[in-house]
Amino acid sequence: MSETTADAPPEAVSDEALLARFQNAKRRPPASDTMGFHVVRVDQANKEIEVTCEGRPEFCNPAGQVQGGFLMAMLDETMSVAAVVASNMTAFVPTLEMKTSFLRPALPGTLKVVGRVAKWGRQICFLEGELYDAEGRLLAKASSTAMPQPFKKATSKA
Repeated sequence: MSETTADAPPEAVSDEALLARFQNAKRRPPASDTMGFHVVRVDQANKEIEVTCEGRPEFCNPAGQVQGGFLMAMLDETMSVAAVVASNMTAFVPTLEMKTSFLRPALPGTLKVVGRVAKWGRQICFLEGELYDAEGRLLAKASSTAMPQPFKKATSKA
């Protein structure tokens, strides 16, 4: 019995094509829009992506620094998208646990976030991320454990 097109593995897509797909996406999670999440680099060979996010004044604590929960959301989203890329766009990865170390305060403005897959196992994957300010200073590091789940295929409704 021959393999059908529906059962065939996804065709390989270049980093540039995948980046364009992210940048031109019409449907994005509202949380991504709130954070100003914008993918700027995809490196499938290294299971890594780079994004920019906006540390908005509305995210700041009374000291004028971006509150840590927003920074964690930026790191979590970036690491998760890196895992989606590593799965060849076949799985999403709910976070099971996450640890973040805050090294310096983040001030409002554009922030760079790098996310990567450290290890992809049979049932869980390990992710890493770093968050930088516009001058390239490391502000925070994160690691997480996630559980890959296949995207459900769309079914037609009769």
